[in-house]
Order: sequence, then C-alpha cells, then structure tokens
Amino acid sequence: MKLWEGRFDKPTAADADAFNESLSFDKRLYKADLCASAAHAAMLGKCGIITEEESACIRDGLKGILADIESGALSVEGAEDIHSFVENELTARIGETGKKLHTARSRNDQVATDMRLYVRTSIDKATRLLLDLVQTLYGLAHANVKYLMPGYTHLRKAQPINCAQYFNAYSEMFLRDLDRFGACRERLNVMPLGSAALAGTSYPIDREITRSLLGFSEISANSLDAVSDRDFVAEYIFCASLVMVHLSRLCEDTILYTSDEFGFWNIPDEYSTGSSIMPQKKNPDIPELVRGKSGRVFGHLTAILAVMKGLPLAYNKDLQEDKECFFDTEDTLFSCLSIYTALLKKVTINVNRMFTAAGEGFSTATDVADYLAKKGVPFRDAHAITGKIVRHCLEKKKTLTDMSFEEFRTFSDVFERDILTVVTTRNSAEQRDSVGGSSLRAARAGLLAIKRRLRKY
Repeated sequence: MKLWEGRFDKPTAADADAFNESLSFDKRLYKADLCASAAHAAMLGKCGIITEEESACIRDGLKGILADIESGALSVEGAEDIHSFVENELTARIGETGKKLHTARSRNDQVATDMRLYVRTSIDKATRLLLDLVQTLYGLAHANVKYLMPGYTHLRKAQPINCAQYFNAYSEMFLRDLDRFGACRERLNVMPLGSAALAGTSYPIDREITRSLLGFSEISANSLDAVSDRDFVAEYIFCASLVMVHLSRLCEDTILYTSDEFGFWNIPDEYSTGSSIMPQKKNPDIPELVRGKSGRVFGHLTAILAVMKGLPLAYNKDLQEDKECFFDTEDTLFSCLSIYTALLKKVTINVNRMFTAAGEGFSTATDVADYLAKKGVPFRDAHAITGKIVRHCLEKKKTLTDMSFEEFRTFSDVFERDILTVVTTRNSAEQRDSVGGSSLRAARAGLLAIKRRLRKY
C-alpha cells in the first residue's frame, strides 16, 4: 500500500513505480527510520496526541521490526521507500494503531531526520577510520625518526628531510580531515522532525522531547529550510573528497617510492598483484585503485551540488538523488581508508637507499648558499656563487662532498674548512631546526604535537 494513494483513481504505471522507487537504496536508512519513528511515537504519547498505550504498542512493534531485520528474518522489500516499508510492516503487525504513527509528521521531515541520523553515524565511523590511519602514519614516523630521505619539489631532489617529517606531513592532512568531519557533525546535528511537510504542524507536539531522545543538539529554526536542506550531505561529500585528495597524493608517493627506480619502500606481497603476461611484475594495484576512486568521489560532490543549486523552496523530489551519491561516497571512503591503512601497516622502509638518495642531486647546495650568507655575503650573490660551484661539479663529475677546501676557496675566499662539514647530508637536515623542520629535534617535536592532538579523539 502506498502512503498517498487515496487521492488517485488509477494506480501508477509499473514503469513509473520503478522509476519513482527508492527502497533499493534507501533501505540503508532502516535503523535511522525506526529510531526516529520510535522517538516520534514516544513524543505523541507524552503529548496526548495518541494514548500512552498506543505509543507503547507502536514502539514495541518498531523494536520487533528492527530485531527481525537485523537477524535476517525480515527482508526489506516490496514498498516504495523505507518509510512506506516500515509503516506497512508495522500496521501488518499491530493493526490499525500502526497507522497513527505518521500523525504530525511528513515524509519530508522524516527523511530529512533519517538522513541526519545516518550521516551522523557515518561521520563517527569515518572518524574512527581516519584515526587508525593517522595512528599508523604516526607509528611509521616514530619508527623512522632517526633516518633521512630526499625531499622533492617539482619531483626533483630538493633537500634532505627527516623521514618522520615526511609521514607527519600526511598526518597533518588527515588531522585536518578529522577536524572538518567534526565540524560537519556539529552543523548537521540539528533536528528537522516536527517541520512536517514544510509549514510545521497544527498538533500540540513537543519537539524538545524528540530532540532529546534522538540526541540532536538543536531543533531546526525554520521548517521550510529544515525539510529542503541537504547542505550536510554536500559537506560530508566535500570532507570525503579532501580525504580522497590526501589519500591519492599518498598513493602517488607509494607508487613512486616502491618502484625499482626509487626503491625506498616495499609493498608486501599480500597487498600487491602480478601481471598476466610478465612474470617478474609486482604491481601497486591497490594504490592505483585508491588514486582512481578519488575521481569517483569528486564526481558525487559535483552531482549533489548540481541537484541542490536550482531547487525552489521547499521540498522537491530531486532531493531523493542525495542518497545514491552519498552511499557510494561512504562506501568508497570507508573501503579506501581501510585497505590503505592495512597496506601501510605492512610497508617496509629501505632506510639505506633513502639516505643515499638524500645526498644525491646537490641536495645540500642551499646549505652552501646559506653558509655564505651567514658570513655576510648578500644572499643573491651567495646563490650565484653556489650555482657556479654546482656547474663546476657537473663538469668535473663530482658531488659537493667530493669538493676539497681549496676548490671551494677558488669560488670565494669567505669559505673556511668547516664548509666540508656543512655539505654533508646529515648536517643539512640537522641545521633546519625551526618548528616543523627537518632536524631530529624538530621531527620529534612534530611527533609529540600529533600525539597530543590525537588525544582529543
């Protein structure tokens, strides 16, 4: 039975029913719908809109439906949407009293409430997965804090950096993601139930009762906005999109750093695949898939924004399109976070290979320029002198550490013998002792700061 069919003389066409239905995907909302319905029934009873006995009967029926769905005894099927399914099933179980559940509410405020409850729970799960990822990155940083690796700009060796500093950089990204999801959760935790179709209700309801029962922090202030607001869905997908941006960047690094050309890390066999034709191959398919799935989430963000941008107040059926893009975003986000955290827990680091690479490509040239500048040479002149030294090394097929003190003096009489220490890889990193820098002390301070920030979660 459709909740609205009394107005119509003829049944809807089969193809119209198929096009209009949403149960195939909004069945995920069953727990949220049953929870919100139970709170609504409790409020109706307390306000005397229905009797306390009817309220208890409805709530017991809803509890039984939930138990049967979760045990697998009841399949969610055969209705237009999850709201129709629940009401039809309830009425089948407890009789006419079940039809009183929908008093003083509409499917408009009902689905808006269900979605907020569902998204709130989803954010809590995303938070747990992000925490696991940051803790994994923290573990890698802590285990490798004494080691150096090359830092890159333009994918060219730039300067030696601390390995922990590298992993801490990604922790910073995902900590921002945690903050964003937390702020999103605060904004969405507003209860629309009681707004009815769009104008509120003439029944003497008490919205504070349902707010308290459902754990919302506030009650919606405007019924027109409450039933048509899906900002929280768009915001969730935006937060997920940024997580996927950060994951995708980490994927790109993983793909590069585990290649033969780099050889910095090794992906374990359990998280690699081979080639159907080349027996020697060990492919980074998981990082590539995660990198590819990021575009899928970005597409959902565009989709929900496009749905929302032209809607007149208040509710419109277009808003049914919020669910499929949200659910697929949720699935993609959770699977990518879970698999990548598992992969990182088994990655091994080739610290010797990284240290060797950190000293290549004249990565300590900036230290030479800084040395001259600290001796009073204007930095632009120091930069030019260092550039000439690099060119000299290229012509002579030397590195900066191969240079003798006498050779340095041919470029500037400011150089003293300590320049031979300045150009070493370890010294270069240790000299960068500013907050967030590459020194061992700075990297350890970064680890401590991340550990402190994790405590609030």
